[in-house]
Amino acid sequence: MIDPKVVSSEKAVLIGVITQKQSEEQVTEYLDELEFLTLTAGGKAVKRFTQKMEKPNPKTFIGVGKLDEVLAYMTERGIETAIFDDELSPGQLRNIEKILDCKVLDRTHLILDIFAARAQTSYARTQVELAQCQYLLPRLTRLWTHLDKQKGGIGMRGPGETEIETDRRIIRDKITLLRKKLLVIDRQMAVQRKNRGKMVRVALVGYTNVGKSTLMNVVSKSDVFAENKLFATLDTTVRKVVIKNIPFLLTDTVGFIRKLPTQLVESFKSTLDEVREADLLLHIVDISHDSFEDHMDSVNGILADIKSADKPTIVVFNKIDAYTHETIDTDDLVTEKTKAHFTLEEWEKTWMNNLQDKCIFISALNKDNLEAFKEMVFDAVKDIHISRFPYNDFLYQEYDELGEK
Repeated sequence: MIDPKVVSSEKAVLIGVITQKQSEEQVTEYLDELEFLTLTAGGKAVKRFTQKMEKPNPKTFIGVGKLDEVLAYMTERGIETAIFDDELSPGQLRNIEKILDCKVLDRTHLILDIFAARAQTSYARTQVELAQCQYLLPRLTRLWTHLDKQKGGIGMRGPGETEIETDRRIIRDKITLLRKKLLVIDRQMAVQRKNRGKMVRVALVGYTNVGKSTLMNVVSKSDVFAENKLFATLDTTVRKVVIKNIPFLLTDTVGFIRKLPTQLVESFKSTLDEVREADLLLHIVDISHDSFEDHMDSVNGILADIKSADKPTIVVFNKIDAYTHETIDTDDLVTEKTKAHFTLEEWEKTWMNNLQDKCIFISALNKDNLEAFKEMVFDAVKDIHISRFPYNDFLYQEYDELGEK
């Protein structure tokens, strides 16, 4: 695994495929994200390789000819890490390692590695360790390539398959142990959630690195770790917030990402439970990112998977301070206007219509439009609060008339 403290500039090549399901533009975006993941893990992407195929090669993911091209480039420049943008099967992983004779990672392995480096609490570390074991179990044979006959020599002998089976049994036992440990913690966290009473729960959800933790800090006046890297936040943070006269609980959750490993979804069940049990979702979106609409679709897909897509939601378009757009000369009659040319005002009008005004544009960093954001959240929380405690309705009217905070 990549340890950013030890190898802060480990060089790597990135590899992706252009298929009927993944266009060239999409692959470019995915590789941009993979490069950011590599940087977050402590590496440096020095070259990208892509290949057009109907579908990935079931044996080597990309063609053998393209693998030879990758090998030649890596050998010439002394690069020892290849990172693939999709999850590789155990067979593909073994075959690619035999050809490239180097460290081979896929997107899932890289994300798990970042999670392992960034997990702070015992709970998060246990979740990540379980996901790693689940990922590792079917791929154990690659750890024993030193048992191949071609790699004989002193120190390279072993009992072969027996040792692999022993290791598999160890991993399975560990998975069972970790699951039991998580069940105990899950019960403890369920009790904690129950002890919070009937306060309205608001959860921040969104793609990774969209500014959820920054917004959490601004609104709750707390000090949640925030950084311009992917998965800066892994541990769920809950803070009590009071806007005007209404208190509610605000939860910062782990960021989502395209091609999120299934092992992580299962391991981070309790983290996602905070989303499942929330009364209101604040879907934070980085409006300055070229692919923000794709990010929204990815988040909505995961929310649907965990049966939370129908919850009351406010879409918060963040980072308006960083938004830029392409301009068209008024005399240019050839260039067709696309979404890349939309001004912030045009996006605002578009999404206000699409979401029936259930959205707002802000900058959490510069606190632009923050008061309007608080007002919108207050109104949404107030509606939920009144439905839960209807006998307190007169109190809200009184506070609204007095304008007290």
